[in-house]
Amino acid sequence: MPATEIIETTLILTGVFAFALSGALLAVRQKFDIVGMAVLATVTAVGGGVIRDVLIGDIPPSALTDPWSLLLPLAATVLTFFFHPRVARMGRTVQLFDAIGLGVFCATATTKAADTGISPMAAVLLGTITGVGGGIVRDVLAGQTPSVLRQDSRLYAIPAVAGSTLVAVAFSFGYSNTVIQGAAAAAICGFRLLALRYKWRAPVPVFRPRT
Repeated sequence: MPATEIIETTLILTGVFAFALSGALLAVRQKFDIVGMAVLATVTAVGGGVIRDVLIGDIPPSALTDPWSLLLPLAATVLTFFFHPRVARMGRTVQLFDAIGLGVFCATATTKAADTGISPMAAVLLGTITGVGGGIVRDVLAGQTPSVLRQDSRLYAIPAVAGSTLVAVAFSFGYSNTVIQGAAAAAICGFRLLALRYKWRAPVPVFRPRT
């Protein structure tokens, strides 16, 4: 296996594990049992990728053919079940891995979608869905407003859209390689971490009371 493919696979699996941890931690906060924890961990980790593959006709979805995509969420569930206070204290580390996963998922998913021949705009949409879709499903199952829709999400979707756009534009000009994907993933990850560090938020409408 080439070194670039090993690096890409490692980053994707890191993202899967980080997403799974966030799902399992939310389940703990919602007082779910271990089954609920496993469900939230799994849908958070692979939900976006499954949605993407179904929409582009890649059946069965890659998450169902790669055993690590299902084993890592179970490992995250067990780890969180027994050590959730310690895992919760690793919030910044989980956020870092989550940002890495967001970047890698969006970059690779946009390329995979563009390879099918769909328009660049559609590829951006599918790349973004891959990055944020699992979190949306997680929050809906937990009975919460999806965090990506809340103003306190610290620009989760915007970095995903920006990075996916970079990949789609490069692809449309004939540039599609690991370097482009890596640069876009790094940009998404950096953008997300800066948003967390400086508490950036998307604009919200200003409501003025009637006089």
